[in-house]
Amino acid sequence: MPWTLPSRPSRRSLLAGAAGAAGAALLTGCSDDGPNGADAAIPLERRMREAAVRDSARLLERYDATAAAHPALAARLAPLRAAVAAHAAALSPDSAGSPAPSRSVSPSASPSGGTGAAGPSASAGPVPPKAADALTALADAERSLSEARTIDLAGAPGELARMLASVAACGAVHVHLLTSNPGAAS
Repeated sequence: MPWTLPSRPSRRSLLAGAAGAAGAALLTGCSDDGPNGADAAIPLERRMREAAVRDSARLLERYDATAAAHPALAARLAPLRAAVAAHAAALSPDSAGSPAPSRSVSPSASPSGGTGAAGPSASAGPVPPKAADALTALADAERSLSEARTIDLAGAPGELARMLASVAACGAVHVHLLTSNPGAAS
């Protein structure tokens, strides 16, 4: 009589399979709350924070270049630039876990590595010669960075995602403030 495969697995094979899976999990250290799971999230968050700081540093460069090219805009740009600098300090990997002293953000002090989607557009090209065009270019850089940070929310860990959402919303407000005409009524 030929041997036929049973239609369902035996109790012995199910128990052996479960024991094998449990043993494999114990041997590999698979655990969401163990050290291996935590170590995997830390580098990702650090890379995302470093990229966010680098993108903010590029946007700060753009603010500085615009204020230097159009001194009449410097007072209008100062509070927005200060907010971008505060965002960079808050996003810094050094400020994430421990209350380490905050360092000032400058292009030379920003960390390297990682990829910021909005980085090149935030500091690309010279400042336009007309003040209105310079404000539009700055608003475009803010918009681009705000959109990139909104996209980055999908892959960010919880606390960083909340911070990126806040900073992206603030960037959207900056776009509005840069494109509105505050002196039109006077």
